[in-house]
Amino acid sequence: MPRRHVVTTGCVLSITALTLVAVPAGAERRAAGPPVAAAAPAALKPPPGMVEALQRDLNLSKAQAEARLINEARLVPVETRIRKALGPRFGGAWLRGNSAQALVVATTSAADIPLILAAGAQAEVVTRSLAELATIKQKLDQTLPANPLVSSARYVDVKRNKVVVLAPKPDEAENVVDSAGVDTEAVIVLPSTEVPQPLYDLVGGTAYYIGTTSRCSIGFPVTKGAQNGFVSAGHCGKTGATTTGFNRIAQGVFQGSVFPGSDYSWIAVNTNWTSKSSVDNGEGGLLPVAGDRVAIEGASVCRSGSTTDFHCGVIQQRDASVTYPQGTVLQLTRTNVCAEPGDSGGAFISIDQAQGVTSGGTGDCSSGGTTYFQPIGEILTAYGLSLKTTTGTPTPPVTPPPPVPGACTGYPNAFTGTLTRGQSAYQPSNRYYQSTVRGVHTGCLDANAGVDFDLYLQKWNGSTWPTVATSESAGSDEKITYTGTPGYYRYRVVASNGSSPYTLGFRAP
Repeated sequence: MPRRHVVTTGCVLSITALTLVAVPAGAERRAAGPPVAAAAPAALKPPPGMVEALQRDLNLSKAQAEARLINEARLVPVETRIRKALGPRFGGAWLRGNSAQALVVATTSAADIPLILAAGAQAEVVTRSLAELATIKQKLDQTLPANPLVSSARYVDVKRNKVVVLAPKPDEAENVVDSAGVDTEAVIVLPSTEVPQPLYDLVGGTAYYIGTTSRCSIGFPVTKGAQNGFVSAGHCGKTGATTTGFNRIAQGVFQGSVFPGSDYSWIAVNTNWTSKSSVDNGEGGLLPVAGDRVAIEGASVCRSGSTTDFHCGVIQQRDASVTYPQGTVLQLTRTNVCAEPGDSGGAFISIDQAQGVTSGGTGDCSSGGTTYFQPIGEILTAYGLSLKTTTGTPTPPVTPPPPVPGACTGYPNAFTGTLTRGQSAYQPSNRYYQSTVRGVHTGCLDANAGVDFDLYLQKWNGSTWPTVATSESAGSDEKITYTGTPGYYRYRVVASNGSSPYTLGFRAP
């Protein structure tokens, strides 16, 4: 059998760089002339200890580290606008350069190049959209066995425009990929010794304890109404387990915990403990938490944990699936930040924006490693929690209200769910439905006011799920009417911006 997917060395990417734009503000020196004056807000002050950690862990000068933070803060809203404008043609985005001086946006259509350039980004044309890659990865998640020795992790690599399968046994993984019914040219199997483990620790230390011996790290302080608490990893403790603080004084109780599938929990604390809008920087100082805006791939991110204190790296890929010995966890974010046992549950933060809580990984902070985190948005939405922030404004609102009824009532098929920004779901129930006659398909999506959700109808063509109808207004409610031939169909719900529960009603011919 040909080994077209197994890669043992670097590979040539099938992505064509079409043009380069001027180096954005705050970047390194151009080939000629002085650096451009920073266009980012001059008032941005790096959180205490973050510049020093970036210098150490990313091997940057102080000027490069400061410029990176400025560029990241400036380019995040640019990426958001372009992503929305491209819609289903969006192929992903990432930051490039030591100081994150360039935003690269991929598209499946060369006609989008002027739009991308006008926004101040670089353009690359790719073969597959991000949505298409996500579909391929989802099918691999369902097909690959729940055995970390066959495939320890899978993720969408937007730079390669492929789905990467990490495999301690690449021959076995490739056999599965070849039989999965996906576009094999869109998949790379990489040999890997990475076998991620949840970062447990049965040795005493500081942070918080579960029972008498297990130790994990606090993620982010949260509130639920008047109740103080914090979020952490799900594998740290089961619902109902009690915790004590770093000082071994009674602290709280796990109110909810999910692992595997996801890896998150939240702990309500007693009145001796108060939620603060800050994260320990490992040097006796505190980092402010201003919100939970999702960082771009390639952006710097730092982790705080009770074993190894404060370390930084970059966001490598999102939507990673990790197979632990206990089972597979979906929709994690992959980083090159180091971590060690006991760091589980600890905070991942990008500048002053909460990103997630530590799940697991490989390696250590002496030789380096790979660490995955559970995004914060899903945890907040799942339990109706409010992140404690410096602005004093809860994010998201406490216990989000259900979608407004009425607009999508009367449909024979109805499904509900909850999504945070950047997430998507397939309905019905992560499967599909069959239409045996030609006729009209109607779909109606309701979400809370103030968010931007989009709706896509897809039809199976024998090998992939191309989109046949789209509704992507700037609002929370979408409707699709499509006349189609017999076949298999499914709806894809996408959270372009904001977090909300949703209801999807649809009627098939």
